[in-house]
Formats: sequence, C-alpha cells, structure tokens
Amino acid sequence: MTKDDDPEAYIEAFERTAIQTGLDRGQWGHQLGALVIDKAQAMYRALSREEAQDYEAVKAVILYRLEIAPESYRQAFQARKPRESRRPCGLLQALRDSLQKWLPAGKLNREGVLDQILLEQFLLDLEEDTQSDKKYQRGMS
Repeated sequence: MTKDDDPEAYIEAFERTAIQTGLDRGQWGHQLGALVIDKAQAMYRALSREEAQDYEAVKAVILYRLEIAPESYRQAFQARKPRESRRPCGLLQALRDSLQKWLPAGKLNREGVLDQILLEQFLLDLEEDTQSDKKYQRGMS
C-alpha cells in the first residue's frame, strides 16, 4: 500500500486476492499487516501476536487509525455532494456505497437501522444547544 492508495479499496482488493488465491484466513491478518505503511503499520505492530492473527481485529485497528469509521460514512452520506458528483447514476451509487458502509447489512437488523435513522433525525430536529449536548453524550457511550 502506498500513501496514494485508498485504504478501503486496498483492503477490498486484498480480501478478493486472498480469496482467489486460497490464502488461509488465519494468515490474512499477518499478510495485511506486512503490506500496510505508516500509521496503519504502527497500529498493526502494536497488536499482540494473538490479535495479529485475527484478521477482523487487524482490519478494524487499521481503519480506526486511518479515521475510517461509521461516523465518517454517515457524514459522507448526509453531506451535500459536489456539483460534478450529482449525475443521477453516480450520485445514487455514491449514496448507496456510503449508506452500506455506515449501516452494514450484516451488523444491523431492520430495527437497528430504523433506530439509527430515528436517532439521526431526532438530533437534526433538536435545537442547536440541546443538539450539541446530545452529540457529546452519544460520543461518550
């Protein structure tokens, strides 16, 4: 991985390659750790040997260190898109990608998704001073 690579695209390509080549899943964490650089590599090296064997843990700490989290996907989903990105097909795909990363299908059931959307709308509808208090509390939990 280079500094110019999109970390998510890189990890997705890594996963596809690992599957296609039949790499034992128990080796994925070590292989990914050997390929990342800078901050991501520092996070990988800070893991214990046991944690480094858990691919999902390796992936999670790398994405966390690179500040790629559900909150950033929520912001991307709700942000006003640049004019050049607002062509119908491209806009729909960008929204779909951000939504799937913000609310991953395997991690939330229908009720969880509805609760998340309700919470977001609730926070948007609160008055500004109350809104900042609730966001602070949400960050604490």
